[in-house]
Parts: sequence; structure tokens; C-alpha cells
Amino acid sequence: MQTQTTLVSHTIDGGLAEIVLNRPDKLNALTLDMIEQVHAALQAAEAQPVRALILRGEGRAFCAGRDLSGVDPATDDAERVLAEVVNPLIRRVREFRAPTFAAVQGACLGVGLGLALACDVVIAAEDARIGSPFARIGAVLDSGGHAFFVERLGSHRALELIYTGRLLSGTEAAAWNLVNRSVANDRLLAEVREIASAAASGPTLAFESSKRLIHRVLDEHLSLEEVLGAEAAAQGAASRTDDYREGFAAFQTKRAPRFTGT
Repeated sequence: MQTQTTLVSHTIDGGLAEIVLNRPDKLNALTLDMIEQVHAALQAAEAQPVRALILRGEGRAFCAGRDLSGVDPATDDAERVLAEVVNPLIRRVREFRAPTFAAVQGACLGVGLGLALACDVVIAAEDARIGSPFARIGAVLDSGGHAFFVERLGSHRALELIYTGRLLSGTEAAAWNLVNRSVANDRLLAEVREIASAAASGPTLAFESSKRLIHRVLDEHLSLEEVLGAEAAAQGAASRTDDYREGFAAFQTKRAPRFTGT
């Protein structure tokens, strides 16, 4: 199934969804209309038995952030835009039930950075430019950037990037553990599609349980004892699925498993 809109396109094929920011002439900078179209694409994916999702940008950039070209700083209600428009989208990407993958090339800034880091796995092109140079416009890092930076980099490097406005290449971002890894530009999309397709063919109910548990570890700061209990409960639930039984049968008969996500 495929739908096409002016600024965002999405496909769902064999359980793998792909959402594409499609404003390449403006480096996929997000307008309010574009954000609504991303919501619509996510809603379409949520309504289908999607087993993995890819988020990417068309052209030279992933996303250069919010489109500020027509914004008057004297009248812009930045708090409302973040609270009512941007933040719900960041949350929705992060909370998408299936594994999510971002393919990042070129500029990945501001809201674009938040969208990428809200995905479970981020693969970046070697010459991507990743960061939030908000210091240049007197603005505060947003779109979840403080949480993502501190989780992945530590407070010292988070503040370095905030104070300097430095942009990391994909290679540097991988070395700093801000993204999972970097690849050659011409391999980016193939690499992300390969890993996302592999996840989509895996035991996705088990993956979803792990994703929820990892979010709880980060958000609730669970103790080891709490994690052990949550893992036991999740394993008990997994043991009642078709995928669990298929996985055991495949292991015992030395064949490849055929998971269905049920």
C-alpha cells in the first residue's frame, strides 16, 4: 500500500513501513502542515500490522529542523509550538510499538535531531551534520535533545555541544555513541532497509516487550530487582505466543524460525 502527499510520503510493504520527509529543496525543514502529515503517516502505520518502521528524508538532508523562514520572533509562541505541535510528534515516534530506524544523511538539526533520536536505532551517513546549533539564535535545545544527549553522551559532552553549537559528522556521532553507527553515504538506505527488514521478520512481540522495558529503565530508573521482575513477567507473556513456540521448535530441529508476530 502506498500513499503520497505533498510533503510526506509513506509506504507499508510486508510489515515494513517507511515514512519519508519529502521537501528536499528546503532540506526537509518541517512546517506545521508537514508535522501533521507525519502524524497522519504514523497513524496509518499504527493501524496496520506493521513490524518495523523506517524514518528518512528525501534528498541531501534528513531534516534541517523547524522551518523558521516565516517566523516572527516577536510574535512566535515557542512554548505553545513545542508543547502542542513538536513534542507530541517526538513522543509518538518514541512510543511507536514496533522497532523504529532512522536513516540520517546531511543536516539533522533541531526537531530533525529529536525525530531521529526518538527512533530506536539511528544509522548515519559518514558526512551527516548532526546537532542543534541553537546557540546561534539564542534558543534553548529542545525536541528532547537534553534527554537524548545526556542518555547517550553524558552531561559533560551534552553541555559541550550546547555551548559550542558544534555539529558532529556521522562518523563522529557514531564514535561518541550518539548514533548506532555510520556508513558510506551510498550504502545508507540499503543498510537501514536491511536491518529493519531483519527486525520485521523477527519475534516482534518480544521486541516490543524489550522496547517497553528499556523505556521504563530510562524513564523510571528501575532498580536491578525491578528489572528482573519485569523481565520475568515479560518472558511469561512471551512464552504464551506462537513466536515463542516456533522459536523453540526451530532451535530444537535446527532450522530457521518463521516468526509471525503473534
